[in-house]
Amino acid sequence: MLATNESPRSIESLISSHNAKDLLKFITCGNVDDGKSTLIGRLLLDAGAIYDDQIEALKSESTKHGTTGAEIDTALLLDGLEDERQQGITIDVAYRYFSTEYRKFIIADTPGHEQFTRNMATGASTADLAVILVDATKGITTQTKRHAFIVSLLGIKQVVLAVNKMDLLDFDQITFERIRDEFKQFTEELPAIETVAIPLSALKGSNVVQPSEQTPWYSGLTLLGHLNSVTIDSSAEKSELRFPVQWVNRPSADFRGFSGTIASGTVRVGDEVMVLPSKKRSRVKSIVTMDGDLTEAVASDSITVTLEDEIDITRGDMLVPPDASVNSSQHITAKLVWMSSQALVPGKSYWLKHASQRNSCEVQSIHYEINVNTLQRKSASSLALNEIGLCELKLHHAIFHDSYRSNRETGSFILVDRVTHETVAAGMIEEISGKLETAGHWGEQSSTIAPRLARGLVSAESRQEKYGHKPFTVLITGFSGSGKTSVAMELERRLFEDGRHCLVLDGQTLRLGISRDLGFSAEERSENLRRAAEIAKLTNDSGQICIAAFVAPSDWVRQKARDLVGADRFLHVHLATSVEVCRERDITGQYQAADDGRIASFPGVTFDYEQPQDADLVVDTEDLSVAEIATQVLALFLQRSWLS
Repeated sequence: MLATNESPRSIESLISSHNAKDLLKFITCGNVDDGKSTLIGRLLLDAGAIYDDQIEALKSESTKHGTTGAEIDTALLLDGLEDERQQGITIDVAYRYFSTEYRKFIIADTPGHEQFTRNMATGASTADLAVILVDATKGITTQTKRHAFIVSLLGIKQVVLAVNKMDLLDFDQITFERIRDEFKQFTEELPAIETVAIPLSALKGSNVVQPSEQTPWYSGLTLLGHLNSVTIDSSAEKSELRFPVQWVNRPSADFRGFSGTIASGTVRVGDEVMVLPSKKRSRVKSIVTMDGDLTEAVASDSITVTLEDEIDITRGDMLVPPDASVNSSQHITAKLVWMSSQALVPGKSYWLKHASQRNSCEVQSIHYEINVNTLQRKSASSLALNEIGLCELKLHHAIFHDSYRSNRETGSFILVDRVTHETVAAGMIEEISGKLETAGHWGEQSSTIAPRLARGLVSAESRQEKYGHKPFTVLITGFSGSGKTSVAMELERRLFEDGRHCLVLDGQTLRLGISRDLGFSAEERSENLRRAAEIAKLTNDSGQICIAAFVAPSDWVRQKARDLVGADRFLHVHLATSVEVCRERDITGQYQAADDGRIASFPGVTFDYEQPQDADLVVDTEDLSVAEIATQVLALFLQRSWLS
């Protein structure tokens, strides 16, 4: 589809001219009623990119579905889904293509509702420029800030602030300047964003393709004028070569090529290249495409490369320059945009898809979550839908990667649920210098100025000699109803009768007092156990044994508790009783309440329970009595020589 204003020429010259134009990929984003689809429809219509029969069909559709009275509803050009037409909103990302005499364009019209932020992030991931719409009658909103932040996060440097519906305010200059200045103030805290603000009316076509006589105070370009002239970031072509091999192309014994899309840089016939991870070297013999061989290819070209030497290369390998500075690691730090209604579970195994590789990984920790409205960081132990956080990931195999800031292709990845195959997160790899504290209260420092640890006059050795046992903590975990508290009480009774000094910490008891301000989200469960671990540590420091009974469904949180108390005085006993048996034992009605939705985040029903892989003792309470289990635990104490 070509725009008008092109003089008659031969088909060959027209195609040649068309192919010579550079390509600008941009997104539109904004609130649901800001007029994104109307703007793009107007852009296509006024740029001459719509055929006459389409315009006639649009007029008919406008009468049937439109919301603009007697005028053409240009939004219908974009809202391709019937559901969208009936609801008047954009649900999925709608892509459109058009060109002018200066440039080719691919437009991604992204959804406005907050729940579709993941779709917006998807559309932005490959864009060069973002058009963020603002309804002039409403001004900057939370969703405007959210979109600006995600645009910045995804490395888009060129932003157009399209202040739409100016016709409803008689093209008031003061309103436009107020909105422009407020947006500028917010984006000053975002890295490397260049913003151009344009006052326009998508409905009336003012300053979209044609300058408006209603804005004599505005001397800038129209939207299309800016899109035609803005400088496209060509950093991908200028970066080092990254060619992930997606397929070993071997149609016959005479041909062996390596196919894929160049992620960044340029490759030429005769170039020396290195293969990762083997680090073997060779030279490019030919660059093969469906349209014939090339002498060179650049970023985003899909090609097949043949080499002068027979080197073992498989899918997932990467061709780079011989002196490439590519990173290789099993540990990466990345910002995650969480895209699933199922919250992030630290420690849970996900698929990580990076370039042409698939890898297993776990999110080990969340350094912080970012409030996209204020850009402030806050502690978190999980991420919910549309939340963004800086996370530490451990991969089962090392990957060759760059930071997202230096290479959007090899610096990005997605996380996929291993069971449902749902894409749950988009990740951008960060370059981190220095140590980052893990968010959540686990890593926080005291706010007291120059705090000092009060040291008692009684040594740990004196306490141990007097009490006749080593101070330690045993954490008993399992589903609600597995018997944790019963086992804890039996242990306390026997230890007490044996002259030991001990204390029981029960999860439910804590929630009646020190943790009564906490709910049952992943973050609040984490905080409940952190408080318990702090008490256990103090108890052990006083020479006593601490018996802690908690559900503790997250492996990561259990590990943090072990670290806080001290691995040399910590035992984990897991009661591996099935949730079905625990449900049958339930006399409190908790499981039924969870089934009915009256209790949220209930492990085993509406909350994942990560079965521990490294517990010191695992017992099933289905066939064993409380006394028998306590005997096994006491035997473990003696085996460790923690009781004299």
